[in-house]
Amino acid sequence: MSGAPEPLSPEPTAEDAGPVVQRPQPPPPPPFVLPPLFGKYPFEGVEVHDPGLLPYLYLHPVYTPHTEGRLTGRPFLKTRMHLVERLANHLMKGGKFTGKKSKAITTIRKAFVELAQKEGKNPLQLLVDAVENASPREEVTRLQFGGISVPRAVDASPARRLNVAIRNLALGAIQSSRKSTKPIHSCLADEIRLAAKGDLTSFAVGRKEEVERVAQSAR
Repeated sequence: MSGAPEPLSPEPTAEDAGPVVQRPQPPPPPPFVLPPLFGKYPFEGVEVHDPGLLPYLYLHPVYTPHTEGRLTGRPFLKTRMHLVERLANHLMKGGKFTGKKSKAITTIRKAFVELAQKEGKNPLQLLVDAVENASPREEVTRLQFGGISVPRAVDASPARRLNVAIRNLALGAIQSSRKSTKPIHSCLADEIRLAAKGDLTSFAVGRKEEVERVAQSAR
């Protein structure tokens, strides 16, 4: 065994290490900005607190919600229709807006302007809160037992809850406009504002409480 030092090994080079693995880079941001609703109300920050309604509340960013009848007559595609457009479709069931979708959307836009001025919040968030507070969780059906009709309480499906809530919001605004001299967009703004707070003076919230009270007695 000699005491001579061992020769040092050469430093590894990049060629010895093999090919350099490139890490995947995150995709670049889209070259366009998500359009706010009606050019004013952003979709960022809108929260759905009810987990049951979350898969059915379609809030895709769009400037003007109008599918031009592409989803008409196709089952289970209401979940891909914008919430504001569904509200406009229910407003069209009133005598004044029958077949006039542009007027129904204009009414919603004017109602949103009034809500933003009075509440200082995003009207889209107020509409989501109003739908959550106006959707019944239980309903009543009738079962036949030996020729006797017996009421029974049943749980409402999330899609059914959403349909009932939107329908009652539109119906409450239509009935309120018939009983007062206020324009219908002000009646719609008041209905959404009261329902978002859970106020029982709202037509939609009152109907929801009534349905759940009847269902509770039929358990």
